Amino acid sequence: MLIAGFPSDATATNCWVVAPGAGEQCIVIDPGIGVTGELDALIAEQRLHPVAVLLTHGHFDHTFSVLPVCQARDIPAYIHAADRAQLSDPWSGVGMPVGTPLFGSLTFAEPDDVIELADGDAFSLAGLEFTARHAPGHTSGSLVFGLSTPDVPTLFSGDVLFAGSVGRVDLPGGSWDDMAASLRSVILPLADETVVHTGHGPSTTIGRERATNPYLQDL
Repeated sequence: MLIAGFPSDATATNCWVVAPGAGEQCIVIDPGIGVTGELDALIAEQRLHPVAVLLTHGHFDHTFSVLPVCQARDIPAYIHAADRAQLSDPWSGVGMPVGTPLFGSLTFAEPDDVIELADGDAFSLAGLEFTARHAPGHTSGSLVFGLSTPDVPTLFSGDVLFAGSVGRVDLPGGSWDDMAASLRSVILPLADETVVHTGHGPSTTIGRERATNPYLQDL
């Protein structure tokens, strides 16, 4: 199993690349601002062949490069229906006036092929088995992606869960009540050994967060 990640320069948003191994098909998760060069280099170094992009939510720091990544390779993007509109209107997700320059860009559009995911959807891509869980709170369409592996269970949590914290809930579509419900029903039931690859910051485990994350302890 190959899981490689790196933060974007502008917002330190983690972009993840997942594949059964070098030389195989791969999935790209959350291609953010200015990541295409490093992403292309990683793909070339590992001789990978992207087949899809998974988006944990619609905020532009996670979706900024989805169009060039998808269009260059003619691959689909997967996102929850509630956040899909942000692909072409990223301003709505952060409460900014439409047309405000976002890191040098004024024009945003969906990729040609967008697939909407719902809670509990299980799907196979690049020889890997994923399950999408709807976990609103940071945004109304936030998803976390569980990955079945032969070793330990793995979760890509986006901005739902961080090492020592959780995603902010003060932007449009955010809700602490929804976040608390997502943490209770989606995150806390996971096994302690689950490795969590987050949308920002270092990876962690469910056990570590259960024991030390104040937002989980408060629940």
